[in-house]
Amino acid sequence: MKEFINNWKLIILLCLTLGLAPFFPEPHIWGKLKWIFGGAKGMVFMDWFDVVLHGFPFILLIRVIIIKVFSSQARK
Repeated sequence: MKEFINNWKLIILLCLTLGLAPFFPEPHIWGKLKWIFGGAKGMVFMDWFDVVLHGFPFILLIRVIIIKVFSSQARK
């Protein structure tokens, strides 16, 4: 499981597929983030679930980047 969560190639693939799907007219996560930054008026549970579902790959990517940065600094 640890190899799966720390595999940056797989995480990037997840970001490009699940994270951005559907792609047209704009990525789903982008529309939801604009809605949240606009005040999230009218958002229901399903909309928040969409944010979590489409945003999770990006959270994993940020996590892997932070781990790589701190592990490279610890080696110096």
